[in-house]
Amino acid sequence: MRVARVGGTAVQDHVALAEIELCGELIIAASAAEDRLSLESIDEVLRVAEERGPGD
Repeated sequence: MRVARVGGTAVQDHVALAEIELCGELIIAASAAEDRLSLESIDEVLRVAEERGPGD
């Protein structure tokens, strides 16, 4: 049996890693909530307001 060598050529997709992190934060928030998360709570977890400027 041959086993592929693990080299130092790891490829990182920073967008995918950020999306995975946000999904994890949503899962944590949802598991801590007693009921469904409101849209406002989801926006807060995803830091949507921080991305938007005033009046957007």
